Amino acid sequence: MSIFTSRWPGYAAALWALAYGALGAGWALGAPGYPWGATDPDPDGALSILARTTPGFGWVIAACCLATGITALALTRRSSRRAPLFAAGAIAALLVLVIPDSRLLMGVAYTPLLLVAPVFGWGLGGATFADAWPWPVLNQLVCVLGGLLLAAAALAYRRGEERGRWFTPQRGRVAVYVAVAVPLVYCATRWAWALGIPLGVSAEFLAEGEGGLWLAGAYLATFGALGGLLTLGLTQRWGEIFPRWMPGLRGKRVPPLVAVIPAGFVSIIVTVAGLTYLRWAVAGQFALAEWGAWLPECFWPIWGTALGTATISYHRRRRTTDRKAISETPSLRL
Repeated sequence: MSIFTSRWPGYAAALWALAYGALGAGWALGAPGYPWGATDPDPDGALSILARTTPGFGWVIAACCLATGITALALTRRSSRRAPLFAAGAIAALLVLVIPDSRLLMGVAYTPLLLVAPVFGWGLGGATFADAWPWPVLNQLVCVLGGLLLAAAALAYRRGEERGRWFTPQRGRVAVYVAVAVPLVYCATRWAWALGIPLGVSAEFLAEGEGGLWLAGAYLATFGALGGLLTLGLTQRWGEIFPRWMPGLRGKRVPPLVAVIPAGFVSIIVTVAGLTYLRWAVAGQFALAEWGAWLPECFWPIWGTALGTATISYHRRRRTTDRKAISETPSLRL
């Protein structure tokens, strides 16, 4: 049974709403762990849109979770009504794109570096997983999970309808090229800084990061560039069949979710990070003369949207080809 033809996403989303609503009520009543406000290690209070809230906001969280739970349960029933879909879309967008901030991307990007650092004896200034994933950032993952469950419930609610016709292989191919090209602007600035070239910044700005900060930036740039290369797999044969240089896997079919899950998640966190930078830019927190430090990130929502489009197009194409293969192979229909 397909993941989108059962009712479990709606029940799971309702259960998430119940649990998170209980957390909100607990914070409002004085329980520790409120992830925003004074307990958030955001030095300037500028990253999260909820940075200025207090634990009393937990009552608002509880009320919103009640509405989320009702919406999720409504999505488990067969109906032609569109109201639950509209409500689910708005709530899912809030949980997935608005509440999280750029630290979610930073946590994901630095995790591989923290994993290999002990092997090479790198100190990383004493940075640990607790620094990359403090509770306020882990809480963002919890919110994204709730939004994705609700989105899955909305897809299940629409079962039997023709959907996603916009996500054609042709558009998916164009989206892949966009998703590969956009991050290269960011990569160019960070690689230049690591080489001592003040691309898009002043010499004084560049000097502030000579203690190793720009090497970390070059690592992030390389991480993004490699991700761009992997994005090509959404339109290449090696994204469907494991290549010959992979012992034990060569020639075997690539399970679609092996590509869809990481690519879909990256499309979310990249978009979220870009929206954070756009919010700062609109608030006038950046200097135009230092455009290299912020302008490339403002294009990340385009990167994330393109990657999401390419991922959905890949998923639909693989689903179509798999169904065709099953229909043409008698032994697979048994």
